[in-house]
Amino acid sequence: MANLFNRLKNSITSDVHEMLDEKEKKNPISMLNQYLRQCETEVEKVRKLVERQYLLKQEFTKKIEETRKLADKRKHQADIASNAGETELYQFAMSEHENLNNRAERLQASLKEAENGLDELERKYEEMKHKLKDMYIKRLELMGRENIARANHRMNKVLQSSEGYSDASFSRFEEMEAYLERLEHGVNTSYYRSSIDGRIAQLEKEMKIEETHSISQ
Repeated sequence: MANLFNRLKNSITSDVHEMLDEKEKKNPISMLNQYLRQCETEVEKVRKLVERQYLLKQEFTKKIEETRKLADKRKHQADIASNAGETELYQFAMSEHENLNNRAERLQASLKEAENGLDELERKYEEMKHKLKDMYIKRLELMGRENIARANHRMNKVLQSSEGYSDASFSRFEEMEAYLERLEHGVNTSYYRSSIDGRIAQLEKEMKIEETHSISQ
């Protein structure tokens, strides 16, 4: 039964990985964005751990100062009790002094461990931030290459010749050229017609003036 469950789990895992690989092939930028979001989440978690470790370091430092200060106080009290001949009070104060010193040493060791842990966390945190920035750059590079590929594809689609294609094979560029030629021809024809009409009208006017002038003579 356990073997069957393991085979089923492995089969599902394999199918999921295959599906993700296929998705990555179809849309690598989408997958990269997903990886980036995951990395951003992990970086944020580490950042909070670094902050927490820093607070622990401060707390250890504070506790050490308080413990040593109290240990010094107990030592001073023990000296006073000794000078006053209060043996029992002296022994109690010295016992407290010794316990506090031991506690301070234990806290000091914990502080050292916390500092080492903080250094390690900060180092890894910086590495993760650099990795994340590299992934941002990688995304920009992929987006640039994808944009160029899409642009080239569209330009090739526009500039492609009609050879080897179906009846609807004229490219958009060729259609635009044909349209501009028709438009230019229409403008030239209209101008030529208006120009002829103007010239003929002017000639008729000049001829009438000449005829009137001849009659008057």
